[in-house]
Amino acid sequence: MSDLSFPPLFTGEAVTGDPFTAACARAAEGCDAGLITYRPAPDRLEAAIVFAPEVPLADAVLALPVCGIGFQNALGALAPPSVGVYLDWDGGIRVNGGLCGRLRMAADTADPDTVPGWLVIGLDLTVLDSTEDPGETPDTTALYNEGCGDIELPQLLEAWARHTLVWLGRWEDEGAGPVHREWTGIAHGIEQQVTQDGVTGTFTGVDERLGMLLKTGGTTRLIPLTELLEDPA
Repeated sequence: MSDLSFPPLFTGEAVTGDPFTAACARAAEGCDAGLITYRPAPDRLEAAIVFAPEVPLADAVLALPVCGIGFQNALGALAPPSVGVYLDWDGGIRVNGGLCGRLRMAADTADPDTVPGWLVIGLDLTVLDSTEDPGETPDTTALYNEGCGDIELPQLLEAWARHTLVWLGRWEDEGAGPVHREWTGIAHGIEQQVTQDGVTGTFTGVDERLGMLLKTGGTTRLIPLTELLEDPA
């Protein structure tokens, strides 16, 4: 992955370790927002983006679904028309129904009312399946197993940055409404039984901040996106 071309406001940095861990460390050191760390590998696409939010954490975490939409749009544009790309609420990326990767996030604060100094969104996508018998894990898949063998990983990473930038602009200019509508249209699992934070119920949709609405019995519980934050490595 040499000579990558990212859109304005983004810069790339190849790393030898986990890009998510590296991005958190670089963010804590005070790097500029828009840094994309990535690790070249033939079997996985691993990358992370550093953000410098200007809104409280409760709103800033919408960067997770924004980056998810950006990736869905990017892969959807490069993959054959028959390939379906959908997103789990907790960051999972599904290709033709199978779990193919995930998005994750960390920030320098866990207080929803505090403006974070930085926030990192990580991407981990399985490209080649190392499982000898894929039938043993029917709920998981790999990009090349789903007819996407002609997609070049540098091209996909660049496309993720471009499409994410578009949605960051819409979020800034129009608010969360367009993000809510777009994400709901490509969400996986709505109106299905799911287990989140140890609670099983029906995933009925998301609120205006894209928090999960989980119905158990006659009660609907709101699980905010902030619950998906990981401790910085």
